[in-house]
Amino acid sequence: MGDLGYVAGMTWGWTGVRGTWGGPDAVRSMDLMVERLGVSWTAITLAALQDHPQSTRIQFRDEPTVTDDEVRWAVREAKARGLKVCLKPVVNVRNGTWRAHINFFDLDVPPEPKWSEWFASYTEFIVHHARIAAEEGAEMLCIGCEMVQTDRREAEWRALVAEVRAVYDGLVTYNCDKYQEDHVGWWDAVDVISSSGYYPVNDWENQLDRIEPVVTAVGKPFFFMEAGCPSRVGSPALPNDWNLRGAPSEQAQVDWYEAAFTACARRDWVSGFMLWDWPAKLYDEADAPTDDDYCMFGKAAEGVVRRAFTDAQRR
Repeated sequence: MGDLGYVAGMTWGWTGVRGTWGGPDAVRSMDLMVERLGVSWTAITLAALQDHPQSTRIQFRDEPTVTDDEVRWAVREAKARGLKVCLKPVVNVRNGTWRAHINFFDLDVPPEPKWSEWFASYTEFIVHHARIAAEEGAEMLCIGCEMVQTDRREAEWRALVAEVRAVYDGLVTYNCDKYQEDHVGWWDAVDVISSSGYYPVNDWENQLDRIEPVVTAVGKPFFFMEAGCPSRVGSPALPNDWNLRGAPSEQAQVDWYEAAFTACARRDWVSGFMLWDWPAKLYDEADAPTDDDYCMFGKAAEGVVRRAFTDAQRR
């Protein structure tokens, strides 16, 4: 197993649309991510689709998902820039339902869709990418993201981890959703605990107090596999709501990042962040003041992130 160290990271390439990984825009995006943020890690992050929350087939070989060659390209480009890489294959639902709602009956009922069918397809998807992670030397693999309704299926997750470990010997993590850190019963099966840190700007201390006993009890490293806030009025209070209405505000994003970094810097068990997010094709920097999304390219929060990452890596 590799050592986690401090994760000064950024999520790159979401959602992994075929045809957008590779070429000058993607190269420029990765160069600017390294230059502006001073990252040491990146999560190469892609989504594959299932049709609806009760579908049992994940169509990871089909458009619009990036191809294996594109995934390999992105990992190699990141490593060529000196970054450590977490490969993060994620399932999304084609009809727009959030993946946390993927769910099936606990007891099989013919002819209803079954957990066993879904996990068979999901395991194929994850193990396929575990092989790519192994072949390309990715330091970490994230085996799932915010799969709240699946979290209770402990036996299936343990079996999936075993299949991953048969082909991949790097660090394995699972990215639970916000508020779920103390509701996953199989943290001992992975190497690193991680979660989505979209916590309200004034609630960080409470949430860290809640998470700390989990990390202590399991005895594994912890970091925030996602964390971020749109540059939008109102977003610091509800940073996970990407549909929140509000005027563009660089200061709102700055306030949230300063609160998150300040609170977490006081907790030596928080091993960093993989921030959300940095697209493969960036907007024009001149448009940064009117862009109200999570990416902080060209915004005031860019400097906050760079300073926090620089300080943390010095420590």
